[in-house]
Amino acid sequence: MEKGLFPNSPHKSEIIEIKPLRSLAPLIPKPVQLSSQLGFSPFFPIGETRETQAPPVLNPAPLRSFKSTIVEEEHGAGGGSFRSPFVEEETPRGGASGGDTSSSMEGLDGHCDADDNQKRAAPDSQNRKSSQKKNKKTQDQQQADSRPSVGAGLAPNDEGDRESVNFVLMTFDSLRRRLCQLEDANQLDSTNAIKRADLRASNTLMFKGIRTNPNKRVGVAPGVEIGDIFFFRIELCLVGLHGQVMSGIDYINIKGEDKDEPLALSIVSSGIYDDDAEDNDILIYSGQGEHFNKKDKHLVDQKLQRGNLALDRSSQQHNEVRVIRGLRDVGNKSVKIYVYDGLYKIQYSWIEKVQSGGGVFKYKFVRLPGQPSAFAHWKMVQKWKEGILPRSGLILSDLSAGVESIHVPVVNDVDNEKAPASFTYFRSLRHSKPFGLIRHSNGCNCSKSCVPGDLNCSCIQRNGGDFPYTANGILVSRKQMVYECGPMCQCLPNCKNRVCQAGLKLKMEVFKTKDRGWGLRSLDPIRAGTFICEYAGEILDRANVSQNGKEEHIDEYVFDTSRIFAPFKWNYEPSILEEVSPKDTSEDYAIPSPLIISARNVGNVARFMNHSCSPNVFWQPVLYEENNHSFLHIAFFALRHISPLTELTYDYGIFRSGHTEGSSTPKGRKKCLCGSSKCRGSFY
Repeated sequence: MEKGLFPNSPHKSEIIEIKPLRSLAPLIPKPVQLSSQLGFSPFFPIGETRETQAPPVLNPAPLRSFKSTIVEEEHGAGGGSFRSPFVEEETPRGGASGGDTSSSMEGLDGHCDADDNQKRAAPDSQNRKSSQKKNKKTQDQQQADSRPSVGAGLAPNDEGDRESVNFVLMTFDSLRRRLCQLEDANQLDSTNAIKRADLRASNTLMFKGIRTNPNKRVGVAPGVEIGDIFFFRIELCLVGLHGQVMSGIDYINIKGEDKDEPLALSIVSSGIYDDDAEDNDILIYSGQGEHFNKKDKHLVDQKLQRGNLALDRSSQQHNEVRVIRGLRDVGNKSVKIYVYDGLYKIQYSWIEKVQSGGGVFKYKFVRLPGQPSAFAHWKMVQKWKEGILPRSGLILSDLSAGVESIHVPVVNDVDNEKAPASFTYFRSLRHSKPFGLIRHSNGCNCSKSCVPGDLNCSCIQRNGGDFPYTANGILVSRKQMVYECGPMCQCLPNCKNRVCQAGLKLKMEVFKTKDRGWGLRSLDPIRAGTFICEYAGEILDRANVSQNGKEEHIDEYVFDTSRIFAPFKWNYEPSILEEVSPKDTSEDYAIPSPLIISARNVGNVARFMNHSCSPNVFWQPVLYEENNHSFLHIAFFALRHISPLTELTYDYGIFRSGHTEGSSTPKGRKKCLCGSSKCRGSFY
């Protein structure tokens, strides 16, 4: 190796032997011409890509026959102690970045395919095998005919687009949250082999055909944008970004002149080894496979086969490879997050003798120019949060002046404006009045913390018998009203049913936008259903607020629950889980009397959230008691996963009658600059 070629390569002094991969067997046939838009046959994401692998038959049982204890407690793809072939594992390797585990896979119905195969292959089962072979086509056709339809809502597009990707991810997460809620309440049996809510949810969606981009392809995955984040490996499969739950290398076999050739499509870098170069656009990726023979207890070299062979083939073909970076969040080390970092090409590869002695394949991936920043932004934000790198454009260290437990900086990289207009920072509502004069004597009588499934808890009763949040405070479903515990409840202040009362938990910053004034964004990744903030301010009477948009100057800091908001579906579909649908499945809010809040003079970070016709945040009415009365609050939650530095927006809504008689232009409306493909053109 040329001296100085890899100045940042780990264990440089330990390198013993370096050979070009092309000098190793097997020999690579002549290149084949490919198109970056080439599509391939449908794939099945659970398991390893093999030439002879056929998708297993899916026979998911109804929800009530699920028998498991979910050990994945909202901790990301690697959560839980249950060891299953479905679970992502860190493969022992010489610094490998997510190699292939090569273990046998369980079927999606939770039963071990290996055991079933042994039974079918037994000598006394030849007649049965013959019968199965004869009736295979009939059985497959019967299963296809009996497979349920997608159900209500948008049908995913096989070719993929942004709308389909968002729909699939929101459907998956809504189902997963519901399964977590049922498990927390002990409403699921506990003997099923599949014990994680994310896997159970994905199995159900796969069976019902709720996915997008099912055809493997080189290059972009339509509808998936650079910078998108995922909290579960299975989410990558559902949207066609990476087709392997366990293996870090996804590839396809294509027709060559002499035989089928493997070609790499995407890789997942585990993010726990020192494989990353200092340049954020370069990734030094280690091959897959063990380099230590546990049986004979001696060192071995990784083999040039399967995923490694596919990477070597891609190195010669110079085809685009999708790169997903696995990262640990600085604020929560137990959470693994996956960031789509765009398209890379393999510049070259070599073999490196690692410190332990085995030979490991190394691949230098170089990011294609002209793509939006993703991983680079993530690393920069981490350095800001750790204080390693000074925040550029910082004009105020803490907008809240200590009111919030987390500082809220203000930054401006656009112009010379020194700070937003002056206002009094307040975490909640000022001069609030009881909501509807609803009285409750002492709240719930729970001794320590409200327990999901405890129907003796009056707060759970008020929420329709369901605990509204998962174990770590994620909202399960939009409801007409969420009832939280309050000071009059006997449970402790850290009760998990007090999510919206604790102030900010995310690292927010107010920033100057290019064309819409000040805005709000988070330095932390945000999972769908996460509480963001309350809309704080002063309660106003209807008589003091401009009505119907007829005044020339509308208070831009007013939140009015009586406005018309674009409908959207966020909750899970009960029919997908074969649950009986409740009588009222509407997600529309039912507030007996309007609530009007002005944040012009008094407010918090919510006053800086801009409008969007395709928002990533939604509002939810939350009611809890204080001083023997119930008070209504407006809480904001993440509509979907939100990457760091992404502006937080919600739908401002429009007045119920905003047209002047005889005019086609709504009076008092403001021009919308959200840039969404579904932009309504104006709001208010």
